[in-house]
Amino acid sequence: MPTRALVFDFDGTLADTESAVLQSWRELFLDHGVELPMEAWYAVIGTQHTTPAMFALLAEHVPGIDPEALRPKSKARVYELLDELGPRDGVRTYLETAKQHGLKLAVASSSSGAWVNPHLERLGIAPYFDAVLTGDLHKAKPDPDLYLAALAALGTTAAETIAFEDTPHGVTSAKAAGLTCVAVPNAITESLDFGQADVVLPSFTAKPLEALLTH
Repeated sequence: MPTRALVFDFDGTLADTESAVLQSWRELFLDHGVELPMEAWYAVIGTQHTTPAMFALLAEHVPGIDPEALRPKSKARVYELLDELGPRDGVRTYLETAKQHGLKLAVASSSSGAWVNPHLERLGIAPYFDAVLTGDLHKAKPDPDLYLAALAALGTTAAETIAFEDTPHGVTSAKAAGLTCVAVPNAITESLDFGQADVVLPSFTAKPLEALLTH
């Protein structure tokens, strides 16, 4: 069946926001004399539970800590790190090619709309997307709800749609909704198991979009 639509995860896929977020958490933990265990990060990456999980873990190591008091500083540091961030290499070419082929495009992210939409605007890629589905309105990954909502918003079927993800949780979500899934891990997630993905690419520059489309 011909490809009619593409659905992209946001954090770590369209832009490497996860590196900035991880760095901010590492710095926060070190500020309190604790090293952030990477296995704890990998357990929640790509879900909606990162922030509460990290604060809960920090509280285990530093009794009496007030997560709410730390939240503004943590958030400010993330935005400071993200200030110079652009889309991942090859992303804009994929989006341009998709539009040339008349494909519909959506974002499906476990993050909130308040996080995703301003970043899409700042990165200059918001106009490419016909729909943006976020975790404040839908069940977060690995639940398939975000992808099912994306299909409904675009008016396409799973068989006509390709998902792009950077985490195993995201791949699980896309596959549970019936989509073909292309994993494009980043520096943080490249060591994880992407056995569920239909295709794994080291970057968006490794293969042209046309090579992934069915006609």
